[in-house]
Amino acid sequence: METTEAPKGKTLSMPTIKRLPAYLNVLRRLSREGAELVSTTTLIGELGLEPMLVRKDLASLGLAGKPRLGYPLKELVAGIEAGLGWNKTDEAFLFGAGSLGRALLGYKPFEENGLKIVAAFDADPAKVGQVCHGKPVLPLSKMEDLLQRMGIKVAVLCVPAEAAQPLADMLVSCGVRGIWNFSAAKLKVPPDVVCHNEDLCCGLAVFTVKMKNA
Repeated sequence: METTEAPKGKTLSMPTIKRLPAYLNVLRRLSREGAELVSTTTLIGELGLEPMLVRKDLASLGLAGKPRLGYPLKELVAGIEAGLGWNKTDEAFLFGAGSLGRALLGYKPFEENGLKIVAAFDADPAKVGQVCHGKPVLPLSKMEDLLQRMGIKVAVLCVPAEAAQPLADMLVSCGVRGIWNFSAAKLKVPPDVVCHNEDLCCGLAVFTVKMKNA
């Protein structure tokens, strides 16, 4: 099972990681409403999860509630953000300013959760020079210089499948250490480079099968 590092030398399982953003959405809303404490009962009721599962997820972060009171809300939010790595901001470049790329450039929750896309790159001269959601679209010829000057280590790929691997190779050679890949290609990168292949069609397949069987 895939895991990632968690506070105090513990690890987070992939199912736990996938549930934590849902907890965070509820907790942030409660914080805006003025709450100071939250119980597992509230999270269970909001998200429809098993009580033992919620307690296990929070315990894996090294968080402990107070009997009959619950968890200090600010501490719980901070603990989850730290566990997800969302307590710091990574600047990123996006490659491929097509429909999907433009949508991601305007997706505000990324920046709220630690990923700030500062510019886009595209091979199409018609797109270069445009500004999308306040982010410039630049030519690929400027990629290497800007990666080095700005110290960018994260890239988001929204390019055609046939262009993805050559681009990934270039990015790795320029010092990029994290690639979020939205192309249909399954990228091959060195062991010290983090690559997550985001296959939207897999999500669509799950959805359509559920609809078919409903």
